[in-house]
Amino acid sequence: MLNFDFYNPTQILFGQGRIADLNKAIPASAKVLLLYGGGSIKTNGVFDEVMTALGSRQVTEFTGIEPNPSYETLMKAVALIKESQIDFLLAVGGGSVIDGTKFIAAAALFEGGDPWAILEKRGTNITQALPFGTVLTLPATGSEMNSGAVVTRKSINAKLAFSSRHCFPKFSVLDPAKTYTLPVRQIGNGAVDAFVHVMEQYLTYPVNSPVQDRFAEGLLKTLIEEGPKALANPHDYDVRANLMWCATMALNGLIATGVPQDWATHMIGHELTALHGIDHAQTLAIVLPSMLRVRKEAKRAKLLQFAERVWDLREGNDDTRIDTAISKMQDYFEQMGVKTRLRDYGLNSSHISSLISALETHRMVALGEKRDVTPAISQQVLELSL
Repeated sequence: MLNFDFYNPTQILFGQGRIADLNKAIPASAKVLLLYGGGSIKTNGVFDEVMTALGSRQVTEFTGIEPNPSYETLMKAVALIKESQIDFLLAVGGGSVIDGTKFIAAAALFEGGDPWAILEKRGTNITQALPFGTVLTLPATGSEMNSGAVVTRKSINAKLAFSSRHCFPKFSVLDPAKTYTLPVRQIGNGAVDAFVHVMEQYLTYPVNSPVQDRFAEGLLKTLIEEGPKALANPHDYDVRANLMWCATMALNGLIATGVPQDWATHMIGHELTALHGIDHAQTLAIVLPSMLRVRKEAKRAKLLQFAERVWDLREGNDDTRIDTAISKMQDYFEQMGVKTRLRDYGLNSSHISSLISALETHRMVALGEKRDVTPAISQQVLELSL
């Protein structure tokens, strides 16, 4: 096992009715900026519950944070914070709203010039951030219990990630009942997103870390079992609770302790989103199966473990079990309604060169757990994903 430094200060308020606990979680004197996306929280009752819980606090609203939150939109919130002297942020929504709020929290107090430098430096230049909490309505990204975020700058077609210990939520409210009204597409995307998050930390090479491996395998098996149930029975509280907690646990740092991590699939996926507007989870479902096939030799030991422990594949030779495991994973993505080929999204071989150029522009030229995923390897992956 590798050396590690684990830190996660986020308080989780899990279960039905926990939005009411905002009244205890946020200082009574706080000037709150309430951030959300397209306004669905006003039709499903979440907004009213939040406002009731906030009571007599001074609340300002900021709406319109889009999927794959844009730098341009987020900077408007930063200006509003400075104008209104906001001192606490509350993100109500999914990963995009929470990611955007993390950037806003850091950018509002940033003293290093243009806040875009936060993205360029991957967050290493963040020295402080406004306190914030979250009310999660879409389980997928795990952003509710980690310090990372991804922001898109539309003007230059760039989607970059950052992280900082200053950007952990103070608390996150997780009420599975608030996910009942999610569209089928978002349920499928959420399950796939969580699955690939686990894979990026698990499917690398062995370092004698049985605790992390067993945690990861348990999350994967739970997602495989519970995902289809969520599609079939949208109002099953227990199923939604298991999916929500899986997504949180998939990226709160726990299974990443002491193990190598990959993330090459995510980096390629970010370029697919930035250039072609494909949903984040959809990009992961496109890239990961091909990534594992192209890098099968480097990942052989863990792929065999994945085949046996997650898919119960014990018969046949090594290559057959590996190939079957990858195919079963791809079938699961499809079962969750997430297509796994570039052609499913209207892309063909003519689009690959611009994606590789974008990777090179953003210095994504040595990816993976061993930094051996070059642009040439990324091109092979994309070609196999057609």
